[in-house]
Amino acid sequence: MNNGFFITFEGGEGCGKSTQSRKLQEYLQQSGRTVVLTREPGGTGLAEGIRRILLDPNNAISPLAELLLYEAGRAQHAADVIMPALRKGHIVICDRFTDATLAYQGYGRGLDLATIRRLNAVAALGLKPDLTIYLDIPVKEGLRRSKALGKESYIDGDRIERESMAFHARVRKGYLALARKEPKRIKIIRTAPSIDGTHRMIISTVTYGLVRRAKTGKLCR
Repeated sequence: MNNGFFITFEGGEGCGKSTQSRKLQEYLQQSGRTVVLTREPGGTGLAEGIRRILLDPNNAISPLAELLLYEAGRAQHAADVIMPALRKGHIVICDRFTDATLAYQGYGRGLDLATIRRLNAVAALGLKPDLTIYLDIPVKEGLRRSKALGKESYIDGDRIERESMAFHARVRKGYLALARKEPKRIKIIRTAPSIDGTHRMIISTVTYGLVRRAKTGKLCR
C-alpha cells in the first residue's frame, strides 16, 4: 500500500482511545506527516448513520444484526476513507477496527469467531492494521470513566456501555486473547494515571513501528 501506515486503537469503554488517537495525530502531524484520523463505526456519512443506530440505547438489536451493521459501515469506510488514504502514502489512525468486532461481537456476544473473521476480511477489503494499540484498563474503572464523560450524549451511557459487567469482562478477555495471538501487531499498553503518561508510551511504540518500516520495508506484524 505504497508507504501508507495503518494504526488502530482498541480497548474497552473509558480506556481513552479517542483522546489518545487525537494526541497521536497531533504528534505525527507536528513531525511533518500527513495523518488521517477516523473511527469505527463511522468515518463516512453512511457509517455515522449506522453508528447512531448501533449506539442508541432505545434500539433492540439482535447480535447477528449488530454484527452485520458494523460490517456494512466498515465496508463503506474502508472503500471511501482508509484505502484511498493508504494508497496516497498517508498514515491512517482509526479508533477501533476489526479487532473490536472480534472482541465485542465474538467474545462479548458469543458469535462464531471464524464467521466474524471472514466478514471482517470482506468488509475491510483485506486491510489489516500495521500496528494496533490496545489500551488496557480494568473494566470497573473504564466504565466509571466512560459514564463520567457522558459521551455520545446518552446520560446513562450508550447501548454498548449499558451492557452488563460480565459482558465487558468478556470483551476485555477477548482483547487480551487476540493480543496473545498477534503480539507483533497488537501492543498492550496499560493506561497510565495521566493522559500524558499513556501518550508517551504510545509514542515510543509507534515510533518503533515507523522506524522499522523505514529500515526494512516490513510491517510491524
